[in-house]
Amino acid sequence: MGIFSFLHKPKDFFSVKDKEQIVQAIRNAERETSGEIRVYVESRNPLVNVMERAAEIFFNLKMQQTDDRNAVLLYIAMKDKELALFGDEGIYKRVGADYWNNEVKNMISQFSKENISNGIEQCIQHIGQTLNEKFPYDATTDRNELPDDIVFGK
Repeated sequence: MGIFSFLHKPKDFFSVKDKEQIVQAIRNAERETSGEIRVYVESRNPLVNVMERAAEIFFNLKMQQTDDRNAVLLYIAMKDKELALFGDEGIYKRVGADYWNNEVKNMISQFSKENISNGIEQCIQHIGQTLNEKFPYDATTDRNELPDDIVFGK
Protein backbone atom coordinates (compact mmCIF):
# COMPACT_ATOMS: atom_id res chain seq x y z
CA MET A 1 0.00 0.00 0.00
CA GLY A 2 1.47 3.32 -1.09
CA ILE A 3 1.31 6.65 0.62
CA PHE A 4 -1.10 7.99 -2.00
CA SER A 5 -3.51 5.04 -1.97
CA PHE A 6 -6.07 6.94 0.10
CA LEU A 7 -6.56 9.39 -2.78
CA HIS A 8 -8.16 6.72 -4.94
CA LYS A 9 -10.67 5.40 -2.41
CA PRO A 10 -14.22 6.46 -3.29
CA LYS A 11 -15.84 8.76 -0.77
CA ASP A 12 -18.39 7.13 1.51
CA PHE A 13 -21.25 9.49 0.75
CA PHE A 14 -23.74 6.65 1.08
CA SER A 15 -24.11 3.56 3.20
CA VAL A 16 -23.88 0.17 1.53
CA LYS A 17 -27.68 -0.08 1.79
CA ASP A 18 -28.12 3.35 0.16
CA LYS A 19 -25.82 2.38 -2.73
CA GLU A 20 -27.72 -0.86 -3.27
CA GLN A 21 -31.02 1.04 -3.17
CA ILE A 22 -29.85 3.51 -5.83
CA VAL A 23 -28.41 0.84 -8.13
CA GLN A 24 -31.58 -1.24 -7.77
CA ALA A 25 -33.68 1.83 -8.64
CA ILE A 26 -31.62 2.23 -11.84
CA ARG A 27 -32.10 -1.44 -12.74
CA ASN A 28 -35.84 -1.30 -12.05
CA ALA A 29 -36.25 1.85 -14.13
CA GLU A 30 -34.26 0.46 -17.05
CA ARG A 31 -36.33 -2.76 -17.16
CA GLU A 32 -39.20 -0.76 -18.62
CA THR A 33 -37.33 1.34 -21.18
CA SER A 34 -34.55 1.39 -23.73
CA GLY A 35 -33.26 4.50 -21.93
CA GLU A 36 -30.20 4.55 -19.70
CA ILE A 37 -29.66 6.27 -16.36
CA ARG A 38 -26.34 6.91 -14.62
CA VAL A 39 -25.52 8.58 -11.31
CA TYR A 40 -22.24 10.44 -10.82
CA VAL A 41 -21.26 11.71 -7.37
CA GLU A 42 -18.21 13.72 -6.34
CA SER A 43 -17.21 16.00 -3.47
CA ARG A 44 -16.72 19.22 -5.38
CA ASN A 45 -17.49 20.58 -8.80
CA PRO A 46 -14.18 21.74 -10.25
CA LEU A 47 -15.97 23.94 -12.79
CA VAL A 48 -17.98 27.09 -12.21
CA ASN A 49 -21.17 25.95 -13.92
CA VAL A 50 -22.87 22.77 -12.72
CA MET A 51 -24.43 22.07 -16.14
CA GLU A 52 -21.03 22.34 -17.82
CA ARG A 53 -19.67 19.81 -15.33
CA ALA A 54 -22.62 17.48 -15.90
CA ALA A 55 -22.09 17.73 -19.67
CA GLU A 56 -18.39 17.02 -19.27
CA ILE A 57 -19.10 13.91 -17.19
CA PHE A 58 -21.85 12.80 -19.59
CA PHE A 59 -19.47 12.85 -22.55
CA ASN A 60 -16.53 11.39 -20.57
CA LEU A 61 -18.75 8.42 -19.70
CA LYS A 62 -19.66 8.15 -23.42
CA MET A 63 -23.34 8.33 -22.60
CA GLN A 64 -24.07 9.98 -25.96
CA GLN A 65 -23.35 6.65 -27.66
CA THR A 66 -26.68 5.02 -26.80
CA ASP A 67 -28.65 3.94 -29.86
CA ASP A 68 -31.62 6.24 -29.23
CA ARG A 69 -29.67 9.08 -27.61
CA ASN A 70 -31.86 8.63 -24.54
CA ALA A 71 -29.37 8.48 -21.67
CA VAL A 72 -29.75 10.64 -18.55
CA LEU A 73 -27.03 11.61 -16.09
CA LEU A 74 -27.84 12.60 -12.53
CA TYR A 75 -24.84 14.63 -11.35
CA ILE A 76 -24.23 15.54 -7.69
CA ALA A 77 -21.39 17.52 -6.08
CA MET A 78 -21.99 16.75 -2.40
CA LYS A 79 -19.86 19.37 -0.62
CA ASP A 80 -20.81 22.09 -3.09
CA LYS A 81 -24.49 21.09 -2.71
CA GLU A 82 -24.99 21.13 -6.47
CA LEU A 83 -26.93 18.82 -8.68
CA ALA A 84 -27.94 18.64 -12.30
CA LEU A 85 -29.76 16.37 -14.69
CA PHE A 86 -28.30 16.08 -18.16
CA GLY A 87 -30.40 14.30 -20.77
CA ASP A 88 -29.18 13.38 -24.21
CA GLU A 89 -30.88 14.98 -27.22
CA GLY A 90 -33.33 12.10 -27.80
CA ILE A 91 -35.03 12.40 -24.41
CA TYR A 92 -34.42 16.13 -23.90
CA LYS A 93 -36.31 17.04 -27.08
CA ARG A 94 -39.28 14.92 -26.04
CA VAL A 95 -39.78 16.39 -22.57
CA GLY A 96 -38.28 19.91 -22.61
CA ALA A 97 -36.56 22.08 -20.01
CA ASP A 98 -39.51 22.39 -17.60
CA TYR A 99 -39.49 18.64 -17.00
CA TRP A 100 -35.83 18.65 -15.97
CA ASN A 101 -36.24 21.75 -13.81
CA ASN A 102 -39.15 20.16 -11.95
CA GLU A 103 -37.19 16.96 -11.30
CA VAL A 104 -34.29 19.00 -9.91
CA LYS A 105 -36.71 20.93 -7.65
CA ASN A 106 -38.13 17.63 -6.37
CA MET A 107 -34.64 16.36 -5.58
CA ILE A 108 -33.69 19.59 -3.81
CA SER A 109 -36.83 19.24 -1.69
CA GLN A 110 -35.77 15.75 -0.62
CA PHE A 111 -32.13 16.75 -0.13
CA SER A 112 -33.13 19.66 2.13
CA LYS A 113 -34.84 17.09 4.39
CA GLU A 114 -31.61 15.04 4.46
CA ASN A 115 -33.27 12.37 2.31
CA ILE A 116 -30.46 12.27 -0.23
CA SER A 117 -30.57 8.61 -1.24
CA ASN A 118 -34.39 8.65 -1.25
CA GLY A 119 -34.35 11.82 -3.36
CA ILE A 120 -32.03 10.15 -5.85
CA GLU A 121 -34.20 7.03 -5.90
CA GLN A 122 -37.39 9.04 -6.48
CA CYS A 123 -35.74 11.00 -9.28
CA ILE A 124 -34.59 7.76 -10.93
CA GLN A 125 -38.12 6.37 -10.67
CA HIS A 126 -39.63 9.50 -12.26
CA ILE A 127 -37.07 9.54 -15.06
CA GLY A 128 -37.61 5.81 -15.60
CA GLN A 129 -41.37 6.37 -15.97
CA THR A 130 -40.78 9.16 -18.47
CA LEU A 131 -38.25 7.11 -20.42
CA ASN A 132 -40.77 4.26 -20.47
CA GLU A 133 -43.42 6.57 -21.96
CA LYS A 134 -41.06 8.01 -24.57
CA PHE A 135 -38.81 4.99 -25.20
CA PRO A 136 -40.68 1.84 -24.19
CA TYR A 137 -38.80 -1.40 -23.65
CA ASP A 138 -38.60 -3.76 -26.65
CA ALA A 139 -37.51 -7.27 -25.66
CA THR A 140 -36.23 -8.06 -29.15
CA THR A 141 -33.87 -5.10 -29.53
CA ASP A 142 -33.15 -3.59 -26.11
CA ARG A 143 -30.00 -4.24 -24.16
CA ASN A 144 -28.32 -2.59 -21.21
CA GLU A 145 -25.98 -0.17 -23.00
CA LEU A 146 -24.37 1.42 -19.93
CA PRO A 147 -23.35 0.15 -16.48
CA ASP A 148 -25.84 0.63 -13.66
CA ASP A 149 -23.30 1.32 -10.90
CA ILE A 150 -22.86 4.69 -9.23
CA VAL A 151 -19.75 6.47 -10.47
CA PHE A 152 -17.77 8.25 -7.76
CA GLY A 153 -15.42 11.08 -8.65
CA LYS A 154 -13.01 12.84 -6.32
